[in-house]
Order: sequence, then C-alpha cells, then structure tokens
Amino acid sequence: MEQWFDIQTLIWLFPIMFILHDFEEIIMVESWMKRNSTKIYNVLPKRFADRVIKQFSMSTAQFAVAVLIIFLFVSSSTVMANQYVIQGLLGNIYIFTIITLVFFLHAFTHIGQSIILRSVTPGAFTSLIVIIPYSLVLYRSLLVNEIITWKTIFLSLPYCLLIIPIVLLLSHND
Repeated sequence: MEQWFDIQTLIWLFPIMFILHDFEEIIMVESWMKRNSTKIYNVLPKRFADRVIKQFSMSTAQFAVAVLIIFLFVSSSTVMANQYVIQGLLGNIYIFTIITLVFFLHAFTHIGQSIILRSVTPGAFTSLIVIIPYSLVLYRSLLVNEIITWKTIFLSLPYCLLIIPIVLLLSHND
C-alpha cells in the first residue's frame, strides 16, 4: 500500500480517519445508549454499569463538543508530525505517536464492547474497517521509512495511560 501513499499523506490522513470514526460515534451514541442501557445493566456488574451509563449518557451535541476538543489535539499532533518529517521548526513525532497509539488501542475497546454486549456498539464498525487497517499501514510505513523506531513506540506507550483520564474527563457528562 505504500506505493499509493507517501508518509506525509498517511500522516495527513490521521485527522480524516479520526473524524470518520468519531462521526459514527456522534451519530450513534445517544440513541444507542437509550436503546441499550438495560442490556448494559444485564451484562455488567451494577457499579461498573452505573459508571458506563453516567460516562456516556449525554446528548449528541455534548458528545460532539468533546470530540471537537480531542480533534484539536489530533490536528496539532498531525501538524507536528508533518513538521518532523520535513524537519520543520515545530517537528515532534512523539506526540503524534502517542495520540495515534491511543487511537489504535481505542479501536480494540469498541470491539471488546461489542463482544461483551453481543451488539454492534458505536464506533465498532469504523474501528474494524478504518482505524485498525489505517493504523497498521501507518505504523508499518513510519517504521519502514525510519520516521519512528520500535523504541519510539515503547517510549510512547506509558504516556497513552496518561491520556486516558483526560479523554474520559472530556467526555464526562456532569
């Protein structure tokens, strides 16, 4: 696939892939939660189900605002990654690596949710056909073109854990 996309194209595709995935979530999350809250309580322990319901019981507009804020980080990291590739002033590949790793790992949470709830959950479809394939091609290209190394990935992984509470805070409805 690399013969079709150069590394800069793959980097610039990241915000587009993010939006494709999050549009699916924005469109589905409110109605899905209304239809499936009982199922969540039937499958998950009550305390955990309460947290899930509280975390994702929000209007489409509220969810879209949270996505917009995250999109600003996605876009900024993309600009910095492109600057890194062209050896520009604001170049930073670590932030891009961290955010794309969170995006990639996040895809598996949607698949896990669908398996646990035995239902297609918001975000599962694009996780399977967009995020995972794109991420695999992106990371293979970044590694082959020596933009990143496995060391870059391993050094970035612990920072992914720091981002999770931030994302949950952004999407928290209170």
